[in-house]
Amino acid sequence: MQPFTSKVVDIVKSIPEGRVMTYGQIAACAGSPRGARQVVRILHSLSGKHRLPWHRVVNAKGEIALTDGESRYMQEHYLRQEGVETDGQGRLDLERYRYWPESETGV
Repeated sequence: MQPFTSKVVDIVKSIPEGRVMTYGQIAACAGSPRGARQVVRILHSLSGKHRLPWHRVVNAKGEIALTDGESRYMQEHYLRQEGVETDGQGRLDLERYRYWPESETGV
């Protein structure tokens, strides 16, 4: 596994229940601020194998980015089960639910 991929997997695994991170935020934490699309590909190909909480990753606007109806529904369902409120259009309040790993906040 490439170092960036390994970092992305570790970061996604660290997102606590009821919190979310954005694709770009994960890419930046993993060392590639412009690697959001890579994060998408990694989640798509490795979520099952590594049991990643893929549903805790949203786009920069705080929206569910999946367009496939069933996957989109499942992501919203999983988030709601964890207490993350969405508006029915797949949008959530990033200010309220965004997770900031210690390494990103400088703590």
